[in-house]
Amino acid sequence: MRYVLHRLWCEDEGQDIAEYAVMLAVILVIVVGTIKLIGSSANNVFSSVASSINQ
Repeated sequence: MRYVLHRLWCEDEGQDIAEYAVMLAVILVIVVGTIKLIGSSANNVFSSVASSINQ
């Protein structure tokens, strides 16, 4: 266990994994925020198209 912690602390591989995790978290926040902003507008558009098709 001590060897693993020392390896993660001293080697660059552990830092790369952490950087990828941070980048993934930022991308997910951006995607979720975009979906929330566009979601209601897209829902309105699809609802109006569906109601026009049904008429």
